[in-house]
Amino acid sequence: MMLKGKRIGFGLTGSHCTYEEVMPELEKLVNLGAEVVPVVSYTVQTTDTRFGNGEDWIKKVEEITGNKVIDTIVKAEPMGPKIPVDCMVIAPMTGNSLSKLANAMNESPVLMAAKATMRNHKPVVLGISTNDALGLNGVNIMRLMAAKNIYFIPFGQDAPEQKPNSMVARMSLLTDTVIAALEGKQLQPVIIEKFRDSES
Repeated sequence: MMLKGKRIGFGLTGSHCTYEEVMPELEKLVNLGAEVVPVVSYTVQTTDTRFGNGEDWIKKVEEITGNKVIDTIVKAEPMGPKIPVDCMVIAPMTGNSLSKLANAMNESPVLMAAKATMRNHKPVVLGISTNDALGLNGVNIMRLMAAKNIYFIPFGQDAPEQKPNSMVARMSLLTDTVIAALEGKQLQPVIIEKFRDSES
């Protein structure tokens, strides 16, 4: 399945160290002909870190997609009934947002966009980045894996010696996961070795 003409929502949450890996995948979706609608959490908007300023990341996302970011719950809500997307991606998705989605909590533009997409029975693709995947958040990952229309970018431990509970999606598989999800399939295997493409 080609992505030309597809409308893809793309949510970013506050795993700032992962943005560099996500930006090329965002570009790839656009280059394949998808209309990408960016959505950002409040943390993305307001937090400056050693990985960059929130304002600069938002500017970059808007330049890549050609669309202004959706930055409030009110702006995200119409992605359900009025301006639906064919697929909603959240990458990176923090453990905090993961736990809230798994427990039906909705307090950010990204989670509102995901909820709106699920309401339309369209696929939601998650690219996790959490230090707690093999800790308390493990139950939330399993809950979402069992949920209808939820798909995961394959993920694995990123630093098992230093952070044994941490798991991160291999973002280079984002597009393949979206294509599979649009066909109602989970890209396999889901649990893989996590490494940066430059190290592969």
